[in-house]
Amino acid sequence: MNQVRVGAVNYLNTKPLIHNLAQIAPHWHLELKVPSHLANDLAAEKLDVALIPVIEYFRHPNYRIIPGISIASHGPVLSVTLFSKVPWPDIKSISLDEGSRTSVALLKILSKELHGIDFATSPLPMSEDPEKVTTDGLLLIGDRAMKACLSGFPFAYDLGREWHDFTNLPFVYAIWAVHERAFGENLTKYFAMSKKTGMSQVSDIANQESKLLGLDAGFCRGYLSHIIQYNLGSREIAGLELYRYLAFENGLIDQERSIEFHDCRAFAKSY
Repeated sequence: MNQVRVGAVNYLNTKPLIHNLAQIAPHWHLELKVPSHLANDLAAEKLDVALIPVIEYFRHPNYRIIPGISIASHGPVLSVTLFSKVPWPDIKSISLDEGSRTSVALLKILSKELHGIDFATSPLPMSEDPEKVTTDGLLLIGDRAMKACLSGFPFAYDLGREWHDFTNLPFVYAIWAVHERAFGENLTKYFAMSKKTGMSQVSDIANQESKLLGLDAGFCRGYLSHIIQYNLGSREIAGLELYRYLAFENGLIDQERSIEFHDCRAFAKSY
């Protein structure tokens, strides 16, 4: 394979993972899209590796995970929020951010497990004003969730906090997934190096991205340094396995596939 096609999300929380990727792997081609579009492109073999919603990994047996790296939270995440006009148990309808899949499944799991409810859904395109939706609730993810201040929605639920309070485990939102057509490629060390370098430059990334997003630089630094977790260790894997089980129990995936990693030895050697 002459060129590795990599897809990632153009959200603040991904920047430490991809900030230096072009310099570390100049022979790769990087595309930036919303999570749901990345999932579609990886399944269609338009990408070789993508930072996809974890729910999509469990739907595709021909993927492996780059070890040691994820986008996760150990409590509040600030960028996956259910806004609501009524208390959560009273919600009958929710508009869903078109970029989300893992968070939609998480919302359905928590709604059923915590409140015993189901709800009607409608898509919320990226171009649509969240203030104008007519549903009871509204799920926003990424930068759009962090910047939202919705006067018509007096209730706000951070799904990272809700999951942690429910399970006492981290929640993993996204992982680097490798399509089987790239299993033979030497990939892991590049992603590990990019993560390590990016985490050492969080202050610079926060200053740069805050100007683009219209957010406070200190807030962005704290978000990247303390709110978002980038490891994929034993606790994160335990949370991932519980999510897989609950997703299966709630009919959101067809089978409980195992967690398989791509070249763990290369990851260990990079640290």
